[in-house]
Amino acid sequence: MKNRWSDVEARQFVDRYGADHGEELALRTYTSRLIGTESSLVLHGGGNTSVKGTLPNLFGETAPALFIKASGQDLATIAPEGHVPVDLAYLQRLHEVEDLSDGALLNELRTHLLDHRSPTPSIETPVHACLPGRVIDHTHADAILTLTNQADGTRHVRAALGDDILILPYMPPGIRLAKACADAVAATPGAQAMVWIHHGITVWGETARESYDRMIDLVSRAEAYLEKTATKVLVSLQETSAELAGRRLSSVAPLLRGRLARATGDPDRPYQRMVLRPLATPEILAFLDTEEARTLALSPPLTADHLIRTKILPAWIDDPAYDDEALLKRQIDTGLQRYAEDYRAYLTRHSNRLPAGIEPFEPSPTVVLFPGMGALCVGEDARSAVIARDITAQTFSAKALIAAMGSCYQAPSEEHLFDMEYRPMQQAKLARAGAPPLGGRVALVTGAGGAIGSGISERLLLEGAHVAVTDLPGDSLSQLAESLGRQFPNRVLAIGLDVTDPGSVTDGFAQVSRAWGGVDIVVINAGLAHVSSLETMEIEKFQQLERVNTHGTLLLLREAARHMKRQGTGGDIVLVSTKNVFAPGAEFGAYSATKAAGHQLARIASQEFAGDDVRVNMVAPDAVFSHGDRPSGLWAEVGPERMLARGLDADGLEAYYRDRNLLKARITAKHVGSAVLFFLTRATPTTGVTLPVDGGLPDATPR
Repeated sequence: MKNRWSDVEARQFVDRYGADHGEELALRTYTSRLIGTESSLVLHGGGNTSVKGTLPNLFGETAPALFIKASGQDLATIAPEGHVPVDLAYLQRLHEVEDLSDGALLNELRTHLLDHRSPTPSIETPVHACLPGRVIDHTHADAILTLTNQADGTRHVRAALGDDILILPYMPPGIRLAKACADAVAATPGAQAMVWIHHGITVWGETARESYDRMIDLVSRAEAYLEKTATKVLVSLQETSAELAGRRLSSVAPLLRGRLARATGDPDRPYQRMVLRPLATPEILAFLDTEEARTLALSPPLTADHLIRTKILPAWIDDPAYDDEALLKRQIDTGLQRYAEDYRAYLTRHSNRLPAGIEPFEPSPTVVLFPGMGALCVGEDARSAVIARDITAQTFSAKALIAAMGSCYQAPSEEHLFDMEYRPMQQAKLARAGAPPLGGRVALVTGAGGAIGSGISERLLLEGAHVAVTDLPGDSLSQLAESLGRQFPNRVLAIGLDVTDPGSVTDGFAQVSRAWGGVDIVVINAGLAHVSSLETMEIEKFQQLERVNTHGTLLLLREAARHMKRQGTGGDIVLVSTKNVFAPGAEFGAYSATKAAGHQLARIASQEFAGDDVRVNMVAPDAVFSHGDRPSGLWAEVGPERMLARGLDADGLEAYYRDRNLLKARITAKHVGSAVLFFLTRATPTTGVTLPVDGGLPDATPR
């Protein structure tokens, strides 16, 4: 493992944070980030860091303080405020107590914060208070957990790290662990590091650099030991290529996603959808192809800290029939039913250990394994699915190394695992505000690079959706995806898509399925305009608009129907139509006619798709000139002619269209996005309807 300490970077942190927080906390922040960005040390909020210091009180006295990572903070992005100050003298007195419940411990931590605005300190705060050294680092290093999670783990730790490392058996974080740590340190005063079986490694030093250097050195020694001893070659039953896995994933993911959707009992919104993230790296495919894979995979994760993200076990689909969809559906149903029965039995076995007020998780898997394809990891959004994916990858890598050492994987007892999975202070890490209106739903928007498409995409993202922004490849699409991706990480996917090409449309849906598991929402927005009288109309130009505005609409409706039927949880399609369907304009015949044909296809789709609970509706905007700095492609085409005909400049043309509607309203892409959202939230049982977004144009009112 590379030591990434840099004197230049360390000085930058001191310059940035030292004046407000002091040099020690500035450097504590620096090495915490070094640890947090090393995925083989910690993942997604895991690990813990602290520094002992002082804080002045009201009387000018200095009080000893432990600055420790707040619960749930991510070390990769932590700021100085992420280490909250707790009364160190009081924490050290807690070791006189035999034990404390989570509720009692939480009360002691909250009431002895030295800043009332601080979030809750880590559950491991009592441990850090009792250990020597001013700076303490704790990680779930892959290499260390690989050594400890097997038969004779203590011997392997000694062989890899030496005899001067303290080793403690597994016990959950809290007062008892703190007391055990204090006793171990008292018995070996010169120790500078400690390994907790099934939990990780903790080191300490007098400075941030000393502690960080020690962590990197010890983990590097563990990695070197594994490289030397993990030499057994695992037997492969098959060899799955990445290309084959990808093809299978495109068709399997929607099947699984539909079956993982949770029934709500609401007839308008009958399902809460989940988001899937695939894990199909060459390493994972090779692991799942081995004869040991099933036994190793169907065992608990490396550390109990991961349980709230992955559950105690994944689901496994036996011998998936990738070439027989009907049989594969039955296999998935059987696998999920078996998983639910096993999880309910697990809950029953430990029902007397379930804390008061804690509701059991749904008996559905967070990770589903398909030999010959990879893993599909499940979450309420892409971020939570990514966390499950990364933990699964780490877990399987370690288990494969243990098998390659000729050893047997061992996890903590089921009682310990249950206690940690349902521990209130762990559950609190999952607490979130209410789900957004489109949370868990996946949308595909065509023509997203333009004014209306980008406005709709942004609105869907603001409401919690995951959005595949599609358009012809180019800078416009790339820049949009980059901009939205910064605002909405993990929830934006850019796909180059030609709506006139059946293969491109099919591949677009497949790409979304491979990324997030499927599609629930399709917004058909891509369109072309052309100014010409019928007398001078070039048939080739008319056919070009027909291919985009009519054929493109048909291709998207067709693919959406096939996809949503396979998924089996309904869906919503919204066509961005136009007021020209109802009030066509002279010299705008090609646009009006081809958009009217697309509109009629959508109305027919509303009848044909209703049986699968797929609603199809239309919005009909008028004169949207831009969205932010994104101009409308339609108005780039027709605007110059309209300005010339009316003797107006660009501002005058916008004013003309604003003043012609009853409300004298400027129509924006945000308004169109709100109209689309009305249909997607299913506020009314509506399909086959057109909603004008035009400020009131009597001639264009649908009738």
